[in-house]
Amino acid sequence: MIRNAVRRPSCDHPPSATRSEPAMAERDIRDNRPKGLLEAYEDGRVTGRIVYFTLDADPAALVAVHTVVEPEHEGKGIASALVREFYAMAAREGVPVVPLCPYAAKWATKHPDEAPVAPAELVQEAKAQLEADHAELW
Repeated sequence: MIRNAVRRPSCDHPPSATRSEPAMAERDIRDNRPKGLLEAYEDGRVTGRIVYFTLDADPAALVAVHTVVEPEHEGKGIASALVREFYAMAAREGVPVVPLCPYAAKWATKHPDEAPVAPAELVQEAKAQLEADHAELW
């Protein structure tokens, strides 16, 4: 679980020098593996999520399909925090990430030190498994 008590600028939405920022509520990120959700919570409410599945292959991989932030919480760095935690979670498990989600893929190109590139064969296998077994996520 990640808890952020202080608002930090994120790479996806730089802070505005002229805009007054409200204090950020406490946020934590929880992995709900059975449902394939990595969810960000603030004050006990879901503010964003990554929809994902575990690739049934050798090696296994975590496959990010969608990153969604509730409209009223956009611009707070939630998507960036979710993707960063998704890559950190995969690293702790010793598996690669296949970012099929456009936001996660773009984030990965901006953070190559935190987001190793998955082998092309693994990406193709993830796409095939998404179409065959997880079409409802696409």
